[in-house]
Amino acid sequence: MMLLSSLLYLYLLAAAALAVPAQEKRVHHQAGLSDHVHDDSQNYQYDHEAFLGKEEAKTFDQLTPEESKDRLAKIVDRIDTDKDGYVTHSELHQWIKHRQRRYIEENVNKHWKDYDQNRDDKIAWEEYKNTTYGYYLGEEFSDIEDKDTYKSMLARDERRFKSADKDRDGIATREEFTAFLHPEEFDYMKDVVVQETMEDIDKDGDGKINLHEYIGDMYTSEDSESEPDWVQTERKHFGEFRDVNKDGYLDANEVAQWVLPGEVDHADNEAKHLIYETDTNKDEKITKKEILANWNMFVGSQATNYGEDLTKKHDEL
Repeated sequence: MMLLSSLLYLYLLAAAALAVPAQEKRVHHQAGLSDHVHDDSQNYQYDHEAFLGKEEAKTFDQLTPEESKDRLAKIVDRIDTDKDGYVTHSELHQWIKHRQRRYIEENVNKHWKDYDQNRDDKIAWEEYKNTTYGYYLGEEFSDIEDKDTYKSMLARDERRFKSADKDRDGIATREEFTAFLHPEEFDYMKDVVVQETMEDIDKDGDGKINLHEYIGDMYTSEDSESEPDWVQTERKHFGEFRDVNKDGYLDANEVAQWVLPGEVDHADNEAKHLIYETDTNKDEKITKKEILANWNMFVGSQATNYGEDLTKKHDEL
């Protein structure tokens, strides 16, 4: 019986691997360009993901700085659509938006074939559920040590799937499945974004988020380690901006204002930021020379794993 239980547990873990990956289970705050804090004084990770897309490519580790700059130069040629030798704000803005769309499309395509079992170019809830949880549905996860976690995952998946399924037919089109995987990109999924954010951060289950929970979701301190400046800044933001009614907590409405800040165009802001930091002669446009002189802001160094675009041929981008 112990052997059977162990085998069942391993089977479930394998099935769970086909589910939405852990980082996609969590809705991205503000549908931003990166999950990293935008603090150039610490690193350029936010800029890397914004410029290249969110793909975390291990192959970037194989590139030398010289190879990175060479391939970045090819990307710059793609961004300069009118071929006048300059990258304008509009061209850079469109490039960043293009990379974010490509990230989402590639992510959906990667998972689509796993779940569309009958190859009808749609994914029914039953297909997703059976592919992800399979045999254990009939067993109520009774042989699994952490069965409450898996039951909670199933309920959360079903709730999100039903919200994404606009016509309520139990079948997701590609657009609806995209809303399921990336609810932060769709206006009609806003309630899901807020609800899941609350559930993830509200550890004591009191229906609101206190300062400790807010900071704990972003940062875990080590013994004798002083808090980074950005954490202290977030503490101030909690009290000064996030907690609108000043009761010491974030309720659902305040969380909505935080993670759904309206018409913020992150791609536009990032394009302005990159040009401001790179435009040495302040003519409000940047040359390939200016970009390559600041190449580590755009694509990082060998210690970074955000450079998948640099490992592709430029015509694949």
